[in-house]
Amino acid sequence: MAFNKVEYIWMNGKMVKWDDARIHVLSHVVHYGSSIFEGQRCYKTPKGAACFRLMEHIDRLWDSCKIYRMVIPFTKQQIFDAILELVAVNNLEDCYIRPVVYRGYDTLGVDPGNCPIDVAIAAWNWGKYLGPEAMERGVKVCVSSWNRNAPNTTPMMAKAGANYMNGQLIKMEALARGCVEGIALDVYGNVSEGSGENIFIVRNGVLVTPPFSASILPGITRRTIIKLAEELGIKVIEENIPREALYIADEVFFTGSAAEVSPISEIDGIVIGPGRRGPITEKLQKRFFEIIEGRADDIYGWLTFVPAKKSVKV
Repeated sequence: MAFNKVEYIWMNGKMVKWDDARIHVLSHVVHYGSSIFEGQRCYKTPKGAACFRLMEHIDRLWDSCKIYRMVIPFTKQQIFDAILELVAVNNLEDCYIRPVVYRGYDTLGVDPGNCPIDVAIAAWNWGKYLGPEAMERGVKVCVSSWNRNAPNTTPMMAKAGANYMNGQLIKMEALARGCVEGIALDVYGNVSEGSGENIFIVRNGVLVTPPFSASILPGITRRTIIKLAEELGIKVIEENIPREALYIADEVFFTGSAAEVSPISEIDGIVIGPGRRGPITEKLQKRFFEIIEGRADDIYGWLTFVPAKKSVKV
């Protein structure tokens, strides 16, 4: 992904020019991966730009930081307001938003106690994560040889930068094997998630997704799809999924802030269902985009509209 650079990034309470948003090479985060981040989207709607489930993403940021004993030096409301201001001052209508909390420059021992907690927020235009054709045709994936981290090693419920070293291995292996994405199993051999996405399967009209105990991130898009499935009368089960259940599923799809709702057409060379987006995936996908793009009533209050652009304090 090449960045579509914008004018400003928010850093520790100030708007900073994109190219001036820098940290010291000896910052703790560079050496130990001591960062917590969020990924969320803002969508263009007929009523203007709207951030999707903004406060829920901020709540998860706080939860992840709590697990890692990181106290954010701003309030949730300040981060909420900063995100809206950042989208506005950069004149963005449809964008991806990346808040990150990290341990900064002071010492380089494993103990991070003396390091400051710094916060930055960036936003930029970012298209379909797995490609625009993925929304209908689906993507080719494989089961990775790399497992998700075992329980009580590193906390997978925290959206920590260090966890994504595991995701990088899964992604790079998949690409080397000619696939778009990889699926990780947990330490017990059950399905966990993709390198950066949650996963659902459909079997006999029932939607099944792994539980938190399968070393998954508590995805906000995952939560959204469960709610929409309930609305549409689709039964949802959270339970362990053996690897072979992937191959005989009627449909399989990924969810995530970046991936949104992306169908899977093939796993390990085995065609899944019709070999493209299935009917239940399509129904959920359609309802999801209707709401987030403002083409249907936001009955759940998931959208936060971005105010008009204000003057920038640099």
